Amino acid sequence: MHLLIVPWDVNPEIFRIGSFAVRWYGLLFASSFLFGYIIMLKIFKNENLNEALLDKLTIYMAIGTIVGARLGHCLLYEPSYYLAHPLEILAIWHGGLASHGAAGGILIAVGIFAYKEKKGYFWTLDRIAIVVALSGFFIRMGNLMNSEIYGIETTVPWGFVFLRNGETAPKHPTQIYEALAYLSIFILLFGIYWKKKGKHIEGSLISLAVVLIFIARFFIEFLKEDQVAFEKAMKAHIGINMGQLLSIPLILAGCFGLILSIIIKRRAVIKE
Repeated sequence: MHLLIVPWDVNPEIFRIGSFAVRWYGLLFASSFLFGYIIMLKIFKNENLNEALLDKLTIYMAIGTIVGARLGHCLLYEPSYYLAHPLEILAIWHGGLASHGAAGGILIAVGIFAYKEKKGYFWTLDRIAIVVALSGFFIRMGNLMNSEIYGIETTVPWGFVFLRNGETAPKHPTQIYEALAYLSIFILLFGIYWKKKGKHIEGSLISLAVVLIFIARFFIEFLKEDQVAFEKAMKAHIGINMGQLLSIPLILAGCFGLILSIIIKRRAVIKE
């Protein structure tokens, strides 16, 4: 008997006025940028950097995250549909964002920012890594409020029954699993930064973030339901889904970066 089963039937809309609705996902997504900005402002003040520079970085990050996440979903998970209906790529309100695409978008956006503003690429990525981990927490909580991206059927006593989707059996609340993993990674990275007062080994924070985030993603995927139809056949052939396959090169790249940064041992310095 599941004494602690959670019947989950939360309305994804906070309120609606006519055709305008404010949704929990949108609020939490916006919160990731708000709290990220507050934390980055604290970091910039610690390093005596201009707030205007942070404003520019925030714009680059917002564009890179949204464009990368959207294109990642459309081209990696449902390419046949979106290539046949290219205007639907712009309909971001219909849902469909991929964290792997967001990672790529962020790397490109930070590269452009670093080049234009004459800042070190890995110097910038190390600081961005801290708030990216926190953003993952907010986004997965948004998925929970949308009753989406949840797990397979379970007998654990904390299983969620996603009533809004017509579910009758308890499922793993994988959104919460991921959210807690990302929150823990944020706390770890934030602690490392302040322990060293920003003078950690350059490249170590972004490398550690990538390794930990995508290892967590890889293993939690085993508990998730398939997000798109082809993943069932994919798992039958190679034993993993698309999210796990895309995580492997990122984990390897993060391990390589972490080892390299430890070997080089170049301390992060403020780029004036």
